[in-house]
Amino acid sequence: MLKRMFVAPDPGLLRLRSATRSVLGIGSAVALCGVTGHPVPALIAGGLAALLALFTVLDATVRDQTITTALLPVAGLPVLTLAALLHDHPWARDTAFIAVAAAGVYARRWGPRGHSLGVFAFMAFFTAQFLHTVPKQLPELYSAQLLALLAAAAVRFGLWCYERRLPPPAAVAPPDGTGLGRTTTRQAVQMAVGGALALGVGQLLSQERWYWAVGTVWWVFVNTASRGETLVRGFRRVLGTVTGIVAGVLVAVPLDGAPVPTAALVAVCVFGIFYAAPVSYTWMMHAVTVMAGLLYGLLGVLDTGLLLLRLTETGVGAAAAALAVLVVLPVTTHATTDAWIQRALRCVHACAAEAAARLAGSPGADPANKVAELEALLGRVRLSLAPLVHPLSPLRARKAKARRILALLDDCAREVRGLASVAADPEASHDARLADACRRVEAAVEALTTPGAVRPAGRTPVAGAVRPAAQAPAVAAVLPAAGHHAVPAATGTVPTGTGTVPTGTAGPRTGPAGTTLADVITSPLVTAGPVPAGGAGTGQAGGADAVAAGQPRSVPESALAHLHGLERTLAELSAPLRSSRPSPLVGV
Repeated sequence: MLKRMFVAPDPGLLRLRSATRSVLGIGSAVALCGVTGHPVPALIAGGLAALLALFTVLDATVRDQTITTALLPVAGLPVLTLAALLHDHPWARDTAFIAVAAAGVYARRWGPRGHSLGVFAFMAFFTAQFLHTVPKQLPELYSAQLLALLAAAAVRFGLWCYERRLPPPAAVAPPDGTGLGRTTTRQAVQMAVGGALALGVGQLLSQERWYWAVGTVWWVFVNTASRGETLVRGFRRVLGTVTGIVAGVLVAVPLDGAPVPTAALVAVCVFGIFYAAPVSYTWMMHAVTVMAGLLYGLLGVLDTGLLLLRLTETGVGAAAAALAVLVVLPVTTHATTDAWIQRALRCVHACAAEAAARLAGSPGADPANKVAELEALLGRVRLSLAPLVHPLSPLRARKAKARRILALLDDCAREVRGLASVAADPEASHDARLADACRRVEAAVEALTTPGAVRPAGRTPVAGAVRPAAQAPAVAAVLPAAGHHAVPAATGTVPTGTGTVPTGTAGPRTGPAGTTLADVITSPLVTAGPVPAGGAGTGQAGGADAVAAGQPRSVPESALAHLHGLERTLAELSAPLRSSRPSPLVGV
């Protein structure tokens, strides 16, 4: 766990920049509220508003981030008002809290902006419970939050907007669906049920701090898309809370709210939250828990019993969330994983199509954009498979299969990146061998995602045969045989720089009677010339890593090596992805 936080790669030092800027932005917000005479509760509310603005606004472009930040008060201040007005009406307050939480989860269907506004609205209600806000305190909280948002925006978009020099990240559209077929709809219902259960049990434990249990349910659902992801996130939240409470007993309790050291440690916690969040939810929750203890110390209510109560309420919330995702409209890990893997494979297909168009001389084709999209999709695949590869997962067969799939998909991404770089080289353009090889890779991907593809005449490989160098194309011809037993797939298109390519959805695949997808994809490779030994995912020198002994590759040969490695990886991927032995992963 320590290694994940402190040794994890940080390309471009983006995590370090984000964490440092957040400390500066939140510190500026609190200082501005302080010099304008706001009391401690308003300082806390302002600091939390600045933290949320810097943490949850994740739109792809700076312009969209600015718009979303400006809309945060529109979502948050009315909810804050509602929470304060219902302070003395428990039944109405509880009902409104659950309704706001469910609406916040449902808002994720509108992408990053909906997610940000939903989080800010929920946290406005949560903050009112945390501070026990009553209507007479609203004016000072309004002004504190508005000043804090202005200060945070000035730091993010004015003083230190490093994103302006970076290419916008690839946006991954949420899965399609309508009604209860949409994941956000199901999760909104789960949030309502789990939140209500946590609220009821939490109030039995404490009439003052019950909102911790509801908050746990809410944050467990953030950035999850299946019951497996939710269960793992709940476990990590409890673990981070436990370690944070131990640190709180050792650090926050002895300080007893001393202003200067408390402020310094809160700044350290803020840095830890932002630095750890992309790589370790457990460490992020550790920092959040320590910070919460320090804030309670500033309010003069901190003691060991309060920290233990927080742990108990967190456990209640995690258990309520687990029960909700297991029983209420469950979204299975298998279905979610299958959907993301299919999207990643179709993106590989699109990358190959763009590379083929570029090699054919199309000036508008650019595989680099698709490579960025593939990286984002693989991030979603890793998140979806996290429950299966978790160290505590008892499903050893599925864990091994999931790790194999992740390794092969990473190999695909490496080969695609290499192919994109070669396709951009003028020396590689207009090479007929490369264009043909790209088309064969497209067909191999299509065999994994679309049934019924037809093998061109004269290209049927013979089992165990390898053609001599002078007689065959340079990359394996892995094309599925035609068959009338194929199961129809949902149709769609993947955009490319020169048009669209057809896609399909996952499902059982068959070719001619008795022929499975694995039989089709793992047909023997047909190669030309000396093909590098090994291949992607084999642990040997193959694909992009294979270099003729002592001989540097020409640009076309490098491209053929990438294509060969990609095709080998796709062939190897079919077995763990679709096999039902020893244990199914997806699609069965």
